[in-house]
Amino acid sequence: MTLAEIAETLVGRGKGILAMDESIATCNKRLASVGLSGTEALRRAWRDLIVTTPNLGSCISGAILADETIRQTTLDGRPFVRALDEAGIIVGIKVDLGAKDMAGFPGEKITEGLDGLRDRLAEYAVLGARFAKWRAVITIGDGLPSRGCIEANAHALARYAALVQEAGLVPIVEPELLMTGSHTLEQCAAATEAVLSSVFEQLATGRVVLDGMILKPNMVLPGLDAAEQDPEDVVARATIACLLHVVPAEVAGIAFLSGGQSGELASARLAAINAIAAARYTRVPWPLTFSFARAIQWPALQIWAGRDANLARAQVALLKRANCNRAALVGDYDQAMELRSA
Repeated sequence: MTLAEIAETLVGRGKGILAMDESIATCNKRLASVGLSGTEALRRAWRDLIVTTPNLGSCISGAILADETIRQTTLDGRPFVRALDEAGIIVGIKVDLGAKDMAGFPGEKITEGLDGLRDRLAEYAVLGARFAKWRAVITIGDGLPSRGCIEANAHALARYAALVQEAGLVPIVEPELLMTGSHTLEQCAAATEAVLSSVFEQLATGRVVLDGMILKPNMVLPGLDAAEQDPEDVVARATIACLLHVVPAEVAGIAFLSGGQSGELASARLAAINAIAAARYTRVPWPLTFSFARAIQWPALQIWAGRDANLARAQVALLKRANCNRAALVGDYDQAMELRSA
């Protein structure tokens, strides 16, 4: 498959991308939140629950793994890559090494991991990855994000994307403006537009092929501590307006991140965005989908809590959240879905 064909499969068939690429440290924190110790065996068991969920491929087109995960096997001995392939799910890999404090820019981060990336990508391709992901972390606040932070992260995203395409993989470009803070929706919109404008300027300079990449942006939202929390339709209109202003039509697709939203709220906002995108007057040029992590995983993790007796019920909860998001893409989502069992 060409890069454009892989990208189209990931975003264009009414399915979404499951982000299960938590680092070892982050996965351990998630396990600790339900009273479990952070061991390799428990991380593997949790990931096995996700990968072996029956019918997951009906809602999920691709799954983003971490370095540890792509090397692990299911509890019945199959490599996770093979189990996902058998489910009709394309395997991806997170390749950044995390966001670190940016020298000279207090309160801001720069994502690292470009050194040695070409060799790591070659290995991941052999292991079965067909796409990759790199996340930049941008804070909105008093005087933030700074121009220096925006440009440094945009440049890193473009260098990453070019290397990924050189390796024959599809890059997911993720410039995430965090929800933390008290900023307004309007402030988020302005910052998101500035970041995306810089990202696409750098992608063009880096000769990244746009129909062979996927953008993974935040929705345009007020901060978690903002006094006013705008309704779904306002969020949807602001998000679509921002993207139409700065994202080239050639981009293969857009997969929204959840950014810490609850599962139900992320699905409701995703449905509102897709409803406006589908309207005749809007004419959105790219497929819109989701690439959620906690917004799909969290209910299942709470139910499972490391107990085998809860596994089947946890998988039902995981599939329900994935199916709610699939429904949000095609106009079938409503609040009644949240009250029904999967």
